[in-house]
Amino acid sequence: MPGARLFVALWPDAAVRARLAAFRDDWRWPPGARRVADANLHATLHFIGSFPRERVVALTERLAAVRRRAVTLRAESTAVWRGGIAVLMLDGDAALAALHKETGTALSNLGIALDARPYAAHVTLARKAARAEPPPELPDLGWRAIGFVLAESLRGPPSKYEVLARWGELDLRTPDDASRSRK
Repeated sequence: MPGARLFVALWPDAAVRARLAAFRDDWRWPPGARRVADANLHATLHFIGSFPRERVVALTERLAAVRRRAVTLRAESTAVWRGGIAVLMLDGDAALAALHKETGTALSNLGIALDARPYAAHVTLARKAARAEPPPELPDLGWRAIGFVLAESLRGPPSKYEVLARWGELDLRTPDDASRSRK
């Protein structure tokens, strides 16, 4: 059985995912552009790549020890990277930098090589999108993530991601709801 193709990511809730999808749909795409499916929109913290399936439990145990932080993400700019990858660049707070560093330490302690390039928080919107034109306005994401996921990129087409583990679920209850549930 081949290794699992893994990554660690911030996974948007339904409301943020809808705003990301609407923004993606507002672009002018060239013929042949492959838009990322709504369900696959996310912000990668670390791409792991092929990883032995028999070591996934050890990986999840290591990642479970990473401190959960509330991370606030804002749309910063758009870009079409080399190879025609259209992205929404994100600006994160200090908690994002700390989460990126701590998840990276957990991965490197398992012998996983980290990307040497500086971290550029982003959401991939489409591939094969050279000459794509973004809309004039950036979205107001309102993205506050608490925690992160370990996900697997399943072989396609179509591309599909499966969340294998999730840490730090976002609590969508109001403070009044939370206090009532403790009584």
